[in-house]
Amino acid sequence: MLEIIPKNTKFDFAGKIYFFLGLSTLLILGSITLLFVKGPNYGIDFTGGAEVQLQFKTPTNIGDLRGTLESGGFKNLTIQQLGESNANEFLVKLRGDDENLQKISEKTENILTQKFQKQDFEIQRVDVVGPQAGSELRKSGFLSMFYALLCILIYVAIRFDMRYSPGAVLALFHDSMITMGILILMEREFNLQIIAAILAIIGYSNNDTIIVFDRIRESIQLYPNNSIEANVNRSINETLSRTLLTSLTTLLVVIALMVLGGGVIKDFAITMFIGILVGTYSSIFIASPILILLTRLKERRNKKQVNTNTQGTPELSLDGKATKRTVPVKSM
Repeated sequence: MLEIIPKNTKFDFAGKIYFFLGLSTLLILGSITLLFVKGPNYGIDFTGGAEVQLQFKTPTNIGDLRGTLESGGFKNLTIQQLGESNANEFLVKLRGDDENLQKISEKTENILTQKFQKQDFEIQRVDVVGPQAGSELRKSGFLSMFYALLCILIYVAIRFDMRYSPGAVLALFHDSMITMGILILMEREFNLQIIAAILAIIGYSNNDTIIVFDRIRESIQLYPNNSIEANVNRSINETLSRTLLTSLTTLLVVIALMVLGGGVIKDFAITMFIGILVGTYSSIFIASPILILLTRLKERRNKKQVNTNTQGTPELSLDGKATKRTVPVKSM
């Protein structure tokens, strides 16, 4: 099997947990700040608007088409070229209220006929989303991400135990928030494709985290006397080559989509590219460190409980003096 990381590596991942947790906390706080201060650049899927697909029979470029539509009264429009440049096919996204959207096809045709012959272009389809429907889609999109995280929390708790669940879910929340923060900085349009990509990232990153968790559980069973840090380091080092190879091959596919997929799928591909990088990072530096912290917390509680239960209770000896009786702790 191909390995890009040599066998028997001994990187001390557990020794850097506070650094990476602190770094990720700053990135998440920055993303939340961007979300509430700047806000996503919502597309017409979430704000309401129309998509008009146009096919021209004569060579046309985006600049000429944009100038024609803006001179006719359309504002805040987005134009994407579909297919090859010689296909002369475009997707125009327009925003507006319910009254204007109902007449979008007729208005577009009237504006275009001022510059182009009617036989030189064709309106292939018009999709309209009202503002109310857009608001409902936005709400449903965010709820879908919440329910996905909730289901993963339950799944991980059943498959492993409750110590593993918080790390897995916080890692996925970390991936989603940082991906959204980067998209806001890039001013990418936030639409249904972005929601679909984030849900795909949640599934992808969770699968990677489960692989690492499964190896950690095996290491704990094989080396029960080792510390949790030692078992986590061993497990991550053993799965590191697999993690990087999987991420690399997935990134190659996503890059192909970004380069060859065209404008329609580009937003999805860009989001997946960011999410895969962030998700690979979180599987190693977020999920496992949180497991270490929760395990240490459980060990301290157990130790405290043992000390409390093994404290002696006084009883009188034959000479009337108080002695100390130790009450053994019954293992559950």
